[in-house]
Amino acid sequence: MELIETVELASSASSITFSSIPQTYTDLVLKLSLRGTDSGTGGGIVRFNTGGTYSTRRLLGSGSSAFSDTGADNFLVNSSGLTANTFANASVYIPNYRESSQKSFSSDSVQENNATSAFQMLAANLWSETSAITEISIEMFAGNFVQYSSASLYGITAGSDGTTTVS
Repeated sequence: MELIETVELASSASSITFSSIPQTYTDLVLKLSLRGTDSGTGGGIVRFNTGGTYSTRRLLGSGSSAFSDTGADNFLVNSSGLTANTFANASVYIPNYRESSQKSFSSDSVQENNATSAFQMLAANLWSETSAITEISIEMFAGNFVQYSSASLYGITAGSDGTTTVS
């Protein structure tokens, strides 16, 4: 796993974008630490190459209940209504990002409010386009990401184990 780039916001912004992604890895991983200005529950979406159609199946849990749905957001963001200066965390795994087929990806995120509530969301996602991913945009549904929100993009290269060879 190799760090490609980290972006930490110096001021509020509606998105964080990684462009010109190298096509030399097998998979990509995003590590996110995010807080938003919206007063709602806080959610965002990962978009590829500025286009395409997405579908998402989410499993959300609060510690006392759980449910599943087909919401549009694929990670949680701490909103302005939650504990001050607390950021949600997420990890997004994007396998086979160079392949000429539809791209599935998964996300795992957590959000908490001063230990009075905590949420975890797992999401299975599908991007219907077949082009290689060359740009990733992390976006809010409402409001902006606050200063110090950050995103790190990592590249993963699978190795040869005697049975599997990655070219």
